[in-house]
Amino acid sequence: MTEQARTPHIVPAELLRMGTGRTRRFVGRDHGAGVSYFFVDNDPGQGPGIHRHPYTETWVLMEGEALLTIDDEQLHAHAGDTVTAPTWSWHGFTNVGTGRLRVLCIHASEFIIQEWRDEPGVLDIPSLTDRTQ
Repeated sequence: MTEQARTPHIVPAELLRMGTGRTRRFVGRDHGAGVSYFFVDNDPGQGPGIHRHPYTETWVLMEGEALLTIDDEQLHAHAGDTVTAPTWSWHGFTNVGTGRLRVLCIHASEFIIQEWRDEPGVLDIPSLTDRTQ
């Protein structure tokens, strides 16, 4: 374990920002944590494409409303709701509200592994050193 992992520290939001957007990505392994997350901040109509992980993903809707897809099911969630996508389920969400959608997407893993449905077999495994997306 590194000294950084043993010493509590603040991770500035700007360090986690993905490109020029408002979404942030926290890869737990880079910070001595056993979980990872995306803090998604989307405008109406936006959301990630359908993807899956070899672990569960839990969404906490902090603001707005979303249409969540988990395999063949669609769920309409609102601010304050929590939903978990099972391991290896195909899932995604879209902001269906009139304002911003803010969702904390918790990955039950110290690093993020994503397989996109439109790129089967290709795993996307970002890390802190890969902040170009």
